[in-house]
Amino acid sequence: MQTWQHTTVLLQEAVDQLVTAPGGSYVDATFGRGGHARAILARLSPQGRLTAFDKDPEALAEAARIQDARFAIRHEGFRHLAALPPCSVDGVLMDLGVSSPQIDNPARGFSFRADGPLDMRMDPTRGQSVADWLAEAGERQIAEVIRDYGEERFAVSIAKAIVARRQERGPVSTTAELAALVAGAVKTREPGQNPATRTFQAFRIFINAELEELQQALEATLHVLRPGGRLVVISFHSLEDRIVKQFIARHSRAVVDRRAPFAPVPPLPLRALGRVRPGDAEVAANPRARSAVMRMAERTADAAVRQEVAA
Repeated sequence: MQTWQHTTVLLQEAVDQLVTAPGGSYVDATFGRGGHARAILARLSPQGRLTAFDKDPEALAEAARIQDARFAIRHEGFRHLAALPPCSVDGVLMDLGVSSPQIDNPARGFSFRADGPLDMRMDPTRGQSVADWLAEAGERQIAEVIRDYGEERFAVSIAKAIVARRQERGPVSTTAELAALVAGAVKTREPGQNPATRTFQAFRIFINAELEELQQALEATLHVLRPGGRLVVISFHSLEDRIVKQFIARHSRAVVDRRAPFAPVPPLPLRALGRVRPGDAEVAANPRARSAVMRMAERTADAAVRQEVAA
């Protein structure tokens, strides 16, 4: 049986920023193959706890190999962070996007590098695959998804090609078929980038509702983090990073009301702690790390107390 390897990005940097109290309670919101989870557990004392979330049944199978009473995993997306008790967590880590085993396994349908079924679901036991969606979606909707989630300037041409193929020979059902269609519709592309890169990204993000889930999970951290608790988010493309950056800025920067410029500024729920990028050595060893950005923030005490009183 083929074993798909995964190299965790910004492993030590993420754990260093996250774990501030070894006896605390932490969340690995995207377990993946458990690289960060194992490193977090290694930092925790016997009193520490780690709860993980993941949709992927293969991730759950990997999590079952961790025989540690301090660890538990939930088979659901990290939007369900909101179900945790208020102010119960000392740190939340989100490592966004798709893992290397998901990309490298053709059966999952995430990549154009090898032919496989056009699936792309993080949880293949639930929901609609990309192939099923493309079999019925309209040209305008397909174009909007490619444009909005892939930032692809040839979105309309690609959507027209997909619909024309469906009408002539039936729906697209494999990754190779989709990649070939996109290559024929994209007139130019950046050097070194496959013409299908942006379209595959767009369909994966859309079919898994990744950006919507990220927004919900970020808002949930304001509910579950204790004062002093850390939020650490690793993203791999501009759409994700923009959402994280704007969320932290919105909740950590004071906005003066021009109508009442001398009014006291209400307590802000977060304190921004900056960002970290992989070093040259990590990128050389793992090229998939080159686009990673890690942003950090800390839950402030005043705002958390204010929220508890209001509740």
